Amino acid sequence: MKTDYIDLYYQHRVDPQVPIEETVGAMADMVKAGKVRALGLSEASASTIRRAHAVHPISALESEYSLWSRDIEEEILPTARELGITHVAYSPLSRKFISGELRTIEDLAADDLRKWMPRFQGENFRKNVEVVDKIKEITTEKNCSPSQLAIAWTIANGALPIPGTKRIQYLEENSAAADIVLSKEDLLRIENVSPKNIAQGTRYMKDQMSLLDG
Repeated sequence: MKTDYIDLYYQHRVDPQVPIEETVGAMADMVKAGKVRALGLSEASASTIRRAHAVHPISALESEYSLWSRDIEEEILPTARELGITHVAYSPLSRKFISGELRTIEDLAADDLRKWMPRFQGENFRKNVEVVDKIKEITTEKNCSPSQLAIAWTIANGALPIPGTKRIQYLEENSAAADIVLSKEDLLRIENVSPKNIAQGTRYMKDQMSLLDG
């Protein structure tokens, strides 16, 4: 990569067996050595963030955040904002569900891991599609795609979204979302159509949810 340092070094998932002070202390040594510029955490709780930040400034927090994954709004986001930590939102399209391209479970390949996620199963899938259809009504008026609206929503809520894609077409579409301006009226309408906890089913399976730093 023609560089001798890392701009942002994350701990991707908090290890419950190792005190965060120890982990961040080791990461801070890399900053002191000039190998790393800034430190980040992923899926960390508010208390973990505060403990980590007390050891060394945390520059970024990467957490899942979308119209359908908003549990971090209660404690985690306020903590990040208080400490001046940039919030990086992964999966802003709720694993492509909000894009509107998924209509039935058959739209996923046989080996697609999403088939085992609660939001993509049975009655949950059907009800979530109904919400997407309501979101589409807004996007028609805004002359944008559901993906663009969802990404613009995360930006409007102070996040730096990082949607994943494998195709140039979607990369360009997602990038264009940065130019979409959502008014207070737009945000209120989106909230009415897709309020907090509207999504049916958790984002991960039960055993995986238990691994998150709650």
